[in-house]
Parts: sequence; structure tokens; C-alpha cells
Amino acid sequence: MRKAWLVAGVSVGGCLAFLALLVVGTYSLAAGTTGVGGSGGAVALAKGAVPARYQSLVQRWGNLCPAINPALLAAQLYQESGWNPRAQSHAAAQGIAQFIPGTWAAHGIDGDGDGDRDVWDPADAIPSAATYDCKIAGYVKKVPGDPTNNMLAAYNAGAYAVIRYGGVPPYKETQNYVRIIRTLEKSFARPVGRVDPSRQAAGAINFAQQQLGKKYLWGGNGTPEHGGRFDCSGLTQAAYRTVRIELPRVANDQYNAGPHPPRDELLPGDLVFFSDDLTNSRAIRHVGIYVGGGYMINAPRPGAVIRFDKIDTPDYFGATRVTEDGAKSLPTHPPSA
Repeated sequence: MRKAWLVAGVSVGGCLAFLALLVVGTYSLAAGTTGVGGSGGAVALAKGAVPARYQSLVQRWGNLCPAINPALLAAQLYQESGWNPRAQSHAAAQGIAQFIPGTWAAHGIDGDGDGDRDVWDPADAIPSAATYDCKIAGYVKKVPGDPTNNMLAAYNAGAYAVIRYGGVPPYKETQNYVRIIRTLEKSFARPVGRVDPSRQAAGAINFAQQQLGKKYLWGGNGTPEHGGRFDCSGLTQAAYRTVRIELPRVANDQYNAGPHPPRDELLPGDLVFFSDDLTNSRAIRHVGIYVGGGYMINAPRPGAVIRFDKIDTPDYFGATRVTEDGAKSLPTHPPSA
């Protein structure tokens, strides 16, 4: 929910021609533009993607060995616990890195040097996760193929399976795990080149434009029982659902549905996010759909209607270029940090 002081931008009636141009431009862009995604080089974390209290740990320990990097380590931690240091699964996995007791007993380290090994303390658990990854990578270092993929496969299926099959084994669960972590890695890494445009952007904008003028409804999903009304993340979820991309329901989870283009490289269809804490994506509280020219379509707050607003406000957090693979890789219900 956005604060009331945000500028309303342009009225619905006065924006139809403006929006038509944007949508035409978006369709042309999606059909005819080729971008070069970032790859190679040292990996830096995307702004705010890792909560500030864990960022230095992830940046430091994510460079422990060549098979991992800070964005990959962040992807694993997010997938395991959603940055929740008190997370506990039904299988007794514990803490931010979700170690089971036996694995912790064998591989947990005293990461902060305070004399104990505490699975509930991220200062121990995050270094332990990185150390464990690197140890597993060592087991399969002679196996052909991508060493990071082999490490992740060994993490999921065991080193013997990776050695036996000469790479990622033909297990659906293991192949899916590798794909998920490598895809989430892109969401946590700061791009080093221009991010490829979204092919589905125009369709999402087309849906959003049809909602202009509808009254905001907290928790609204646009269903008949909600009178076709939306809140901010309900609108973005519904817009991308029309192009067969299923986003999470909550804005701060939607942030991890793809890579993060910088402000000066935004394209129509990007999701734009807003927060009172610009260091932590888990604190995001509002989302809209960028349409170009510094404007977004959004459901701003109770008492307002779905409308255009400017994105350049003090609470602007960042943007996500939604991808189908990125959305599919998100945990269904990551615990809150």
C-alpha cells in the first residue's frame, strides 16, 4: 500500500492516447528488440536483494570457492528459508540455511569466531552453508561439465550420483533443483549488461490498462466476489497471469521473479517496487507496472482508483523484469524474514 502523499500523475481520461502509444511501442519492443544479458566477471549482489543485515556475510562467504558466488549463495538461502533465521521445516531442517541436525553436526562451523556453532545464528549458518557447498564441489571437481551445476546436483542427490552419471544425474527432482537455483541466482545478481526485454510485457500492460478507474480493494484479486477490484500486487499478479506467468501474491516475493534492470534501463512491463527500507527487498510494500515515460499503472491505496503514478519518488526501491522461468523458480510460500 502506498502513502497518500504520492502524486497521482495523470487522470485516466487524459491518458488513453498516451497509453496507446506506450502499448504499441511495447509490442514493437517485445517483438523486435534483442538484448544482451549479463554474464561473466565478478558477481555483485543486486541492490537490496539480500537483507542488509546479511549482505556482508553473503558477499564475503559467497566468494569462498570458484563453484559458488554471492548471488548463488543468496539464491540458496532464499529458496531454503526466505531469509528467516528461525525457519524450521517438518523434516527438522533448521535456521536460515535449513541444516538438518546430522548435517549441522558434521559441517556446521563457528563462522563468527565466538566459540560456538549455532544453527540459528546466521553468522554461523551462512558461512557453514558456503563451506558445505565448497566441500561438496571438491567431491565432484573432476566430473565433466559446469562445476556449479555439478555442486548443486551433488547437494541435492549426493556426490556419488554426479560421479556415476558424469554430471547432473537424470533425476527430475535434481535437475529441477539445479534449474531453480541457477534461475534465482539471476534475481540476486546485479546485471553486468542490459537485461533482455520481456516478450510478455505488452500483454500484461494491456490487461492493466483495462483496469484503470477501478476502485482499490485491500486483498483484491479481481475475482467476482471482489467485484473485479484489486490491490497493488493482486493487479500485477492478474496482469501477468493473462500471459501465462504465475507470480506470487505478495509484492516482496514478486521482486525475485527475474533480473533487476537499473532505473535508466527500464522498459514497459517491468514491475517497479517501493519500500520504506531501501536496503531490504523483504520490506517492499508496493508494486506497479511500468509503462514508460516515468509512469506506472498501479492500485495505490484504499480510497483511490487504479491509475497512473510517477515512479520517481523517495520510496522507489527498484524494478524486476519478469521472466517465466524466474516466476516458476520462486518458493511457493517463502517464510518472512
